[in-house]
Amino acid sequence: MLIVDARDTDSIDKALKKYKKKFEKAGILRELRKRQNYVKPSVERRHELLKAQHREKMKQKESSE
Repeated sequence: MLIVDARDTDSIDKALKKYKKKFEKAGILRELRKRQNYVKPSVERRHELLKAQHREKMKQKESSE
């Protein structure tokens, strides 16, 4: 549970902004989306390998230009 320390002098907008920042930093939404669909560990590893290969390919392409 996220708790935002809002002072009496803070406006609602400032308190909401603090809450949104904390929410984003905690990664709650990201975790929720990740848990909606189960991905097998082997598939997840394969996906990570493909992403790494793509990044390397782009780096090589950029350095050759």
